[in-house]
Amino acid sequence: MVTLQDVQDAAARLDGIAHRTPVIRSRTLDALAGASVFLKAENFQRGGAFKFRGAYNTAAQLSPDQLARGIVAFSSGNHAQAVAIAARELGSSAVIVMPSDSPKVKIEAVRGYGGEIVLYDRYTDDRLAITGELAASRGLALIPPYDHPDVIAGQGTATLELLDEVGPVDTLIAPIGGGGLIAGSALAAPGARVIGVEPVAGDDTRRSLAAGVQVRIEVPRTIADGLTVATPGDITFPLNQRLVDEVILVSDDELRDAMRFALDRLKIVLEPSGAAGLAVLLTGRLPSTASRVGVILTGGNVGAARLAALLA
Repeated sequence: MVTLQDVQDAAARLDGIAHRTPVIRSRTLDALAGASVFLKAENFQRGGAFKFRGAYNTAAQLSPDQLARGIVAFSSGNHAQAVAIAARELGSSAVIVMPSDSPKVKIEAVRGYGGEIVLYDRYTDDRLAITGELAASRGLALIPPYDHPDVIAGQGTATLELLDEVGPVDTLIAPIGGGGLIAGSALAAPGARVIGVEPVAGDDTRRSLAAGVQVRIEVPRTIADGLTVATPGDITFPLNQRLVDEVILVSDDELRDAMRFALDRLKIVLEPSGAAGLAVLLTGRLPSTASRVGVILTGGNVGAARLAALLA
């Protein structure tokens, strides 16, 4: 299992490599939430999202021989960019299996970072089978987007930085896709109430926690492309059973409202997945006991055309 020490070790590994992203405050948001809110702006991370932390922490521990052979990953975009950047930093190469309907800005970014892209249909193809075949035939090391101890530990470093800057929080909010970020975040903030956020159409973790076993749903259809996971991970699920206190669902319209608030009032751009935690605050679903609240704003990878369309 992953521990707080693993997160701390990952922080040392990432020191000077990952950006130490800013913490944003807003008096308007504090008043709306009825609490002191600290927004960890991972949209300013390398690659535009928190995913670089886990990708680099994992890739940096590969052997020189494996780095020479290369890395493979599957992702809708943010993990794809993160792995491509990590591979470039370490003198390796990356092959990324991406859904054909991934946002154009994310596909172009992966290519810009030097990644080789293999496209698939997220609703009909088996990405695990495609990735496994590439790994076996080309000798590539698989870095999954969430279900890996080193990935989980790396993602938790965002919360370590947050707490180092602002001190303890009593409530920590982060989106849930496969569960790696929320697990790492919870490990980094022992004692805080941990709240995960999922889209209404993609509540696999909420259902799984309620059932006590991993539940599989249909591939979610939501604007939050970074949260379209059908079932929790084998490693992340037992961690989150122990560490996550609550899962709150947000609609696509609520995500749009949060993106609009971020642009209008905070002066930052968030992609739909990145605005999930903010949506909880704006819809008044923060527990009444919360007084110091940390929120991970996970990413800002949305192109101008799509941003305009989503907020029109």
